[in-house]
Amino acid sequence: MSVKDEVLKTLEINKGECFSGEALANQLGVSRAAVWKAITVLRKEGYAIEAGTNKGYALMESSDLLSEQGIRLYLSESNGLLPMHVYKTIDSTNLAAKRLALEGVSHGTVVVSNEQTKGRGRLGRDFYSPASSGIYLTILLRPNFDLSKGVLITTASSVAVCRAIQKVCGVEAQIKWVNDVYINGQKICGILTEAITDFESGAIEYIASGIGINCHIPETGFPDEIKTKAGAIQTSFSRNQLAAEVINQLMSIYEDIQSRSFISEYKKRSMVLGKDIEVIKHYSNQVSQNPHAQPAVALDIDNDGGLLVEYEDDTREVLNTGEISIKL
Repeated sequence: MSVKDEVLKTLEINKGECFSGEALANQLGVSRAAVWKAITVLRKEGYAIEAGTNKGYALMESSDLLSEQGIRLYLSESNGLLPMHVYKTIDSTNLAAKRLALEGVSHGTVVVSNEQTKGRGRLGRDFYSPASSGIYLTILLRPNFDLSKGVLITTASSVAVCRAIQKVCGVEAQIKWVNDVYINGQKICGILTEAITDFESGAIEYIASGIGINCHIPETGFPDEIKTKAGAIQTSFSRNQLAAEVINQLMSIYEDIQSRSFISEYKKRSMVLGKDIEVIKHYSNQVSQNPHAQPAVALDIDNDGGLLVEYEDDTREVLNTGEISIKL
């Protein structure tokens, strides 16, 4: 780890606390000049580091810059060497991940951005992704199962997000089948899972698991079309730490994904089981103008992440794709 990364690690973990140049130099076994040089580079990268006479250096509590080195500080040892691409702004982390996949990047490659200009949700919807208020992250996976089990990645990602939020932010989150995470009745996270498959074999070449988390309310608020439904975590935490913990949790679940051991937690966190819902069928991969909505009851979630529903005529169906709404 470079001197710059070591200095950032100390200041990030002890945000708001002051460290003299001499103390940092002694701790890291380098010269005070090397510490000063590292601080200068970090400031140029956008870190809000204060320097007070006879006080030393401190990373301001308000500093929350997403960066590769900041995220790596919190990655587990097993994930410390995952390839990572971090951007200030990008069209879409899923699109970027798919471009990288075509270049042959390895399993576990991570794409993170502070902002998306063309953030996407399911069924062709836009995903509002303003700068500095969220985490927009995609993990590229190369699974060894076919597309019929692809929904497992979405359910695993949902559980990973909930675990990470609880660990880092101390907040309990719930899951609305199949891909939305809620806190206090408001959506704070959406997940878009996209796959490229081999047409002949049906094998998955790669999956891009895209995760968008609303960490804080944007300065200008949410757009009118989503402001009644959208929310944010809103507690004080490091976006770098939360991004890293999402990666840690998802990669941990993925290692044993075929066991489906996480499905029981997905059920416990479900906000739809036992509820009256409407099953919305668009009959395409885009939002329909007049979708068919069918009343049902959400009964169970199977071992592949499918939602078992019962319609008013007592017929049952397992949904592996689609959309539902909860009746209030």
